Amino acid sequence: MRIPRGEAKERNRRALLDAARQVVARDGRRARLDEIAEQAGLTTGAVYSLFGSKNGLLTALVTDYLGPHYEGMEQAAPAELNLVEAAGAFARYYRRVCDDPDALRHLSFEISLQDTALRDRDLQTRLAASVRAHEERLTALFVGRSHHGVPVTPRQAQRLATALRALLVGLSQGVILGLAEAAPESYFADTARALTAPDVLGPP
Repeated sequence: MRIPRGEAKERNRRALLDAARQVVARDGRRARLDEIAEQAGLTTGAVYSLFGSKNGLLTALVTDYLGPHYEGMEQAAPAELNLVEAAGAFARYYRRVCDDPDALRHLSFEISLQDTALRDRDLQTRLAASVRAHEERLTALFVGRSHHGVPVTPRQAQRLATALRALLVGLSQGVILGLAEAAPESYFADTARALTAPDVLGPP
């Protein structure tokens, strides 16, 4: 039975993303497009057709990786929580992700991709734009939440999102690498909540 074109396209896209994640995690900046395509059972032409370029594929990898990650964060911090509660819930979720059996493999992929971007200005620009887009989702997660009886402004939410992401990325890497494995969810939550202090959050 012939597979519908849209379904075949999505299947090929998924195969290339899965193959690229494995090859990039293993080879870093030395990852070859022909090997990625071969592992996916496709040709390099499929990469250009679906993603435009190798950098397009790598950028799509970030979106594919971060999308479910942020969806999980949004579910962990429902709208009825105030800012302090939401920041704590977000941090607790981040800590739980560290216990994923594939956490070390995911970290290896992230570091390999960052190393590649340091040597490729175009990829660096693409990845920065992708990360900013996802950070905007995190900002939206905090906007309007009650904080000391006053709604959080977009400016405050953006400051908090940037600081939280940087802080929790560092803490989670420490846990995954065994440098801070004793840090419990409560430590992550307390540290995150400290960023909601008025002198840190800043003016409206």
